[in-house]
Amino acid sequence: MAVVSPSTGALVFRVVAIAEACSWAGLLIGMFFKYVVVFDDIGVKVFGPIHGALFVAYVVVTLVVARRFGWRLPATLLALVASIPPLATLWFERRASRRGMLAEPVAVA
Repeated sequence: MAVVSPSTGALVFRVVAIAEACSWAGLLIGMFFKYVVVFDDIGVKVFGPIHGALFVAYVVVTLVVARRFGWRLPATLLALVASIPPLATLWFERRASRRGMLAEPVAVA
C-alpha cells in the first residue's frame, strides 16, 4: 500500500471535493434543461456519469484522507454525508480546512 503524504492527501481531497460539487451543479443544470427548458436529456447524459464517477472518487478519497489525518468517526461520517446534498462537499472542505483537519499531523515524541 502506498503512503500518501499529508499535503498530497489534502490537495487531492480539495480537488475532488470541488470537482464533485461542480459535477453536481452541472447535473442539476442538465436536469433543469431536460425537464423545463428544451426537454432534451443531453446534459444529464453528459453530467450523470461524470458526477457518478466523482461521487465515488470523493467517497474513496474521503476514507483515505480520514484515515491518514486521524479524523474521528463523526467527522468522517459528516464528510461522507456531505457528498449527498448538492454542493455540500464545498462546505465540508472549507470547514475541514478552517478546523485544521487537512493540516499535517503533528508528530508526538
